Amino acid sequence: MLAAQSDPDLSLSILDAVILGLVEGLTEYLPVSSTGHLLVANKLLGLGGTEASDAALETYAICIQSGAILAVLFLYKQRVWQMVDGLLGRSEEGRNVLLAVIVAFIPTAIIAQFIFQPVRENLFGVGPIAGAWFVGGLGILALVRTGFLERAGHELAELTVKQAFLIGILQAIAVWPGVSRSLVTIVAGVLVGMSLKAAVEFSFLLGLVTLSAATAYAALDGGPELIDQFGVAAPLVGLVVAFVSAVAAIRWMVDWLQERGFEVFGWYRLGIGATAAVAVGAGWL
Repeated sequence: MLAAQSDPDLSLSILDAVILGLVEGLTEYLPVSSTGHLLVANKLLGLGGTEASDAALETYAICIQSGAILAVLFLYKQRVWQMVDGLLGRSEEGRNVLLAVIVAFIPTAIIAQFIFQPVRENLFGVGPIAGAWFVGGLGILALVRTGFLERAGHELAELTVKQAFLIGILQAIAVWPGVSRSLVTIVAGVLVGMSLKAAVEFSFLLGLVTLSAATAYAALDGGPELIDQFGVAAPLVGLVVAFVSAVAAIRWMVDWLQERGFEVFGWYRLGIGATAAVAVGAGWL
């Protein structure tokens, strides 16, 4: 990742920070791609446009993921403590879940090192994002119509190392903005035999580790420059707003899937993908 360098032409108001925090928190764990939404939001707010400013905004977006990370820690604290007990040898189920999360993270981290820069250079644009949104929407609707996401499956604690590794490989696809890490890991979880409920929870837990690693890397690589560029207030506001909105989004998604189903996300992706494509064609983005 490029370190964020100071750009005198780039400023981030508190309102900008609130908007980006809302976008991050509401979309991070939904199968709609937070990265894609943030890149489009930057365009709509008139932010970025130079190499330095784009790098600063990229670091900012990754760092406010801390709010989304805290949301999972808050909502799934019992499962997280169970994983800690597993690490300490006090819970076999916690150990199995922790092992699955770690095993799934490893291939993603390795693959991302090789593909991130080419993806960043070629696919970090509204056009490719719109394409990923649209294809993902069609994919969701196809899976819903075939009943794929509703089939019976095993619980989270029964996930094997081999299955977790496969999920981790597929998670790397989400480096392409617009694809959605959440969507890929949920579908992959059901594909390897998990129930939808278990796959959703595993997606959240895997995101906890994956996003934590990305945030730590971004903070070490461009943290000081980020503070020089934006100060302390804007990143802190973005983080807090991301936390609150992520808590709301996760609770809504879990309740929605229990009562209804995945189809709404397919239609949403088709709608926003088509809108983004029209905006690009008209020269608005």
